[in-house]
Amino acid sequence: MEFTAQQIAHYVDGTVDGNPEARVSTFAKIEEGVEGALSFYYDPNYEQYVYETLSTVLLVPQAFQPAQPVKATLVRVDNPRLAISKLLSLYESMKPKRTGIDPLAYVAPTAKIGKDVYLAPFTAVGDNAVIGDGTELHPHATVGANAKVGSDCILYANTTVYHDCIVGDRCIMHAGSVVGADGFGFTPSGDHLEKIPQIGIAVLEDDVELGANSCVDRAMMGRTVVHRGTKIDNLVQVAHNVDIGANSILCAQVGVAGSTKIGEWCVLAGQVGVPNQVNMPDHVTLGAKTGITGGGLKAGETYMGFPHMPARQWRRCYATFRSLPEMSMQVRQLQKQVEELQKKLDAKS
Repeated sequence: MEFTAQQIAHYVDGTVDGNPEARVSTFAKIEEGVEGALSFYYDPNYEQYVYETLSTVLLVPQAFQPAQPVKATLVRVDNPRLAISKLLSLYESMKPKRTGIDPLAYVAPTAKIGKDVYLAPFTAVGDNAVIGDGTELHPHATVGANAKVGSDCILYANTTVYHDCIVGDRCIMHAGSVVGADGFGFTPSGDHLEKIPQIGIAVLEDDVELGANSCVDRAMMGRTVVHRGTKIDNLVQVAHNVDIGANSILCAQVGVAGSTKIGEWCVLAGQVGVPNQVNMPDHVTLGAKTGITGGGLKAGETYMGFPHMPARQWRRCYATFRSLPEMSMQVRQLQKQVEELQKKLDAKS
């Protein structure tokens, strides 16, 4: 596949600065550019590569003004990251898709398989399960009895959708991820812990992505829901009866405890911990390693630290924390001076 700079500009609503007939057939990072490649620039820390790159076409912000001559043809766009994302999606969509059911795949007689589905060797589809059109199941992916997986999904190797659970359209489940394992429900009973049956389900709405080895547990009763467009990174735990709003982002090693509700467009950075029964409003951002210890979260705010506090306050606290060794030394010196003054006052009296 080969595209001209003019075709690229037309597709991403950009303008060409240079040769509109410059042709590219691959992608490359700006610092690793090669002839015939398309790269992008948006971070000022990488500006030196604009002048050094060997890439043929370069996506840049509309307002970018080169400080030196540039060899590449520039395509000016409002948002280079968004533009490159659209072009990569176009590139992916043009790759041929595998279809067909491998002889080593197991499909229950009562299962319903849509058109142009790909079932790799050792996949398993249970009784009365439904697989939508164009969906791919890679080796050892399992869809349990009565479960539903929508159209144009990708379930990579060793993924599992438990019985009765629902996965919407255009979802991606990366290797080892699980939808619908039992919620962690136990109660003390005499000399042991009694398991609480988890009879609900788990639901991924349309356009959700679930990272490798991440888990969305089924509800004790009702549903655990990840709403449309939410993206979940690797090694994330979503507990029973959690509700995560649309277009939120949960980064690696986040843990969300049971019955918590997270609003739309929230961002939980790496290793954030959220306890049970928290109600988080829309547009909340939690910095890395933030530990939520209760309520009081406000829409649109950023929080950091453990226990959590507004980011501005946390930064002031951290600045003080870094000065504690010097402050401690000053306190000891002042203490010594006070003791010496007290001795002098006592001697005079």
